[in-house]
Amino acid sequence: MTTLGTGVLRIRHWLRVHPLALDGALALAVLVAMIIGSFADPNGHNGPTFGTRTPAASSLFLMVLGALALVWRRRSPMAVLAATGALTVVELVMVDPPAPVVMSAVIALYTVAARTDRPTTWRVGLLTMAALTAAAMFFGSAPWYSQQNLGIFAWTGMAGAAGDAVRSRRAFVDAIRERAERAERTREEEARRRVAEERLRIARDLHDVVAHHIALVNVQAGVAAHVMDKRPDQAKQALAHVREASRSALNELRATVGLLRQSGDPAAPTEPAPGLAVLGELVETVRQAGLPVEVACDAGQCPQLPAAVDLAAYRVIQEALTNVRKHAGAGARAEVSVVRVGATAEIMVLDNGRGTSDSASAGDTGGGHGLLGMRERVTALGGTLTAGPRYGGGFRVHAILPVKARAQEPDQPGAASRTGENA
Repeated sequence: MTTLGTGVLRIRHWLRVHPLALDGALALAVLVAMIIGSFADPNGHNGPTFGTRTPAASSLFLMVLGALALVWRRRSPMAVLAATGALTVVELVMVDPPAPVVMSAVIALYTVAARTDRPTTWRVGLLTMAALTAAAMFFGSAPWYSQQNLGIFAWTGMAGAAGDAVRSRRAFVDAIRERAERAERTREEEARRRVAEERLRIARDLHDVVAHHIALVNVQAGVAAHVMDKRPDQAKQALAHVREASRSALNELRATVGLLRQSGDPAAPTEPAPGLAVLGELVETVRQAGLPVEVACDAGQCPQLPAAVDLAAYRVIQEALTNVRKHAGAGARAEVSVVRVGATAEIMVLDNGRGTSDSASAGDTGGGHGLLGMRERVTALGGTLTAGPRYGGGFRVHAILPVKARAQEPDQPGAASRTGENA
């Protein structure tokens, strides 16, 4: 059974690739049917009888021409219909008894209906039905009310209707296929968009983690190298800060990469994503690196925020303090404030630095991505971020975050890790 099905599929594929061969086979089958029908007498006592009449040579010639025209029915359906219709009219008018040359016209009318639109099918079909039926009624040897004439009318009408039905079904199938392909393309585009958004989110998180901690490591390593000979105790303290900062960087990187694990991978770290609850640890780390920082929150305690907003606020403060430490210059001080105002939370980071020789401001110049990452993170939640120099010196970073983030994340402590990282 499997071999038979495979053979049928191969034959259908070959015929689809070679349509002229299929039309040639159809023309041969129609010719055989017309020749067999020409030997039948439709006026017998008990219905059509065979062997009582023989087709004339002219009828055979017209039947061959009609079948031969069907070979080009796909290329020129209108021309083939006109040719077969003309041959049918000639047969009905000039030959007695007539042979069934009308079969070729029926096939040609079906082809026109199947390959054109419905208005064309109606016009051409009605014209063909009227012309062939009138020729049979007025010029045929049988009476005008004979079943042969009614048969011509019926067969031409059914050919037009069948062709129109096939065309409609083919258009319906093509529409379904196009809709499925469009849906597939939409799914692929959506998947690519989500992958791009996820890559951007991971890039932002990695930048926030690496830039902050590596900047602290770089500063403390420079301090240790500078005082190693004269003040070894201070150098030892700086190296301890380097170790602490590197450990924190590794822990945050491990937590970030753990979110990328698949379901079958080993269990990811369960530590919650950083937020304002650990802002004190962040500030203390920056102070140990030599940057004085003052923190101001509502009632001395940072407000409780949804996980996504909490992570974004923490990252904004982390990146802003990192930029101050890198670019504000010696003797700079920073101020951090987190205030909840109605349905928004405002984060402000100020410094009084004058910049260093390699940077004119606390912004990410020279190809950095800190400010860009902060702005993208805040904008993704429906907030706004402004950053720029202050009047009289220093730099200002101001972020306004909606308490109900645009990203629909569940505001539950147990979901803080994965929900926060999806912001």
